[in-house]
Amino acid sequence: MGYLKLALISAAILLSLPRLGAETKQKLTIKEATIFLSGAELVSTANLSLHEGENEIMFTNVAGNINHQSLVIHATNGVIVESATPMNNYLTPDAVSPRIKEMKDSLQLLNVNRATANNSLEVINEYINIIQTNRKVSGDNTGLSVAELTKMLDLVSTRLEGYINKKSALVLQIAHIDDKMQKLNVQINEELQNEVVPGGQLLVKFYSKEATNSAINISYVSPNAGWEPTYDIFADVVNAPIRLVYKANVHQNSGVAWNNVHITLSTGNPIEGVQAPVLTPWYLGFYHPVAYNTNQNNITKQTQLTQADIAKLPTTNVTDIASQSTSMYQAQRGNALSIGGSRSEGTVYIVDGVRVAGNSSDFLYNSTTNNQSQSTVNSYVAVDNTGVNTSFDIDLPYTIPSDGQPHLVSIKSYNVPATYRYYAVPKLDKDAFLQARITNWEDLNLLPGTTNIFYEGTYVGQGNIDVRNIKDTMNISMGRDKKIMVKRERDIKLRSVQNVGPNVRETYAYTITARNNRKESINIVILDHQPVSNDTKLEIEDKKTGTSTYDEKTGLMEWNLTLKANETITENFGFTIKYPKTRTLTNQN
Repeated sequence: MGYLKLALISAAILLSLPRLGAETKQKLTIKEATIFLSGAELVSTANLSLHEGENEIMFTNVAGNINHQSLVIHATNGVIVESATPMNNYLTPDAVSPRIKEMKDSLQLLNVNRATANNSLEVINEYINIIQTNRKVSGDNTGLSVAELTKMLDLVSTRLEGYINKKSALVLQIAHIDDKMQKLNVQINEELQNEVVPGGQLLVKFYSKEATNSAINISYVSPNAGWEPTYDIFADVVNAPIRLVYKANVHQNSGVAWNNVHITLSTGNPIEGVQAPVLTPWYLGFYHPVAYNTNQNNITKQTQLTQADIAKLPTTNVTDIASQSTSMYQAQRGNALSIGGSRSEGTVYIVDGVRVAGNSSDFLYNSTTNNQSQSTVNSYVAVDNTGVNTSFDIDLPYTIPSDGQPHLVSIKSYNVPATYRYYAVPKLDKDAFLQARITNWEDLNLLPGTTNIFYEGTYVGQGNIDVRNIKDTMNISMGRDKKIMVKRERDIKLRSVQNVGPNVRETYAYTITARNNRKESINIVILDHQPVSNDTKLEIEDKKTGTSTYDEKTGLMEWNLTLKANETITENFGFTIKYPKTRTLTNQN
């Protein structure tokens, strides 16, 4: 018995001691998020107490489906990162979006209410059955007096009516609950169609020469995030500066919520890759028509090129493909087949079905004592606008749930000097558009995006900014002004058709009328055009462009006019088209 007791005590002591290499769970705290146009780099921290030797830590509160190549782990106090294994965790509450969880909670509450109502309905049905049974028994008893029978019938009638009314109300209540539950189930199924990324976990093995505390810093890129620029533009009066509020619609579906996170918005896009393309030779050849023959009523396709023809075709060897060529398909030569291809994360080369070159999928780690290669994600991150990309550092912490929905983040507000003009193309639209003209717009670090326009304190609609097609001056449309009237009419009296020998000469004439109903003078640009011919048999003659500035190559006419208050100006233009009688014109307007 003494030996047995000693063995039990020893076993208990051994079980109570920490096991070397045992997995320990540790929740990461997400501190920073650098959000790219597509994707986001998350920086998380944790403080660990490590024992001597190998320590296996399971980190939670990690995004799902992270970019493995972007994973970087730093550890202090001489701790070495041995390995790391990211994985998804479908058992976490964040495996579904907050909207789905809210609807499921509502569905559960409705189930409870339905069960309660159904229980009440069963009780009411039982009451009704008892009353109906007692009424039958009492009716069969002929010994009751008329007064007693009347009293019993009144009691039965009153109670039975109340129970029947309660039953009807419960039936309606249950039907109403069933209708809500059906709609919720439909909505939940629709939401589940959207990809909901589960939360992740990160299993990391650390090695420490001695027991110590270590500050851990972990960064990685989650592809399920991004932002889109949007702008609020306010103009109170003409000829005053506009106020441009730069905003961002931030969305993330990483599987974990970002709570009180310091965010930076970057114009970079890691998905695009950093490798410059390589242009390969462009080989031309002649088309060889496909020949067919008929054999026993079966049509067979003959070989288009012989083996001798194939041997003469230009080709490259495997080394050339791996070092130079991308997106190039090699023609068949003998029995060999070489394929070169590319993807966003690098290039994969396959020869006869065997991968011969490509990127490694190994993780990149770094610690204070084990400095290895830095993650390539750093090349996408820039501070302000001095690097390759522009970044906006947001001072206030933000909380962004993992729901995939846009969340508005204010970036910066600018007071921008602007000049104003009206712009009209009466052939396409009868309204005149007020435009604010901005120079030195490059200093604003704008991206293509939608604009919400507010003019004279009123929301007037949406527009867009496309900085890719702007040169010196940016024209921001401030909306339609109904007080400026522009009209384009065809002059029927000057319209004529004449037959001159083998040709037809058609003459067109137009009148443009512009009126300013405002109390102040305005500047307006009006555009129209003359037809342009690329056929020598179709000639444009007798061009009348009035006071416009005319571009002979494009046919564009531009009037720059100043209209005083309540002034009306008329401009005329016209042309004659000469073409053969045997031909018919198209696109006449």
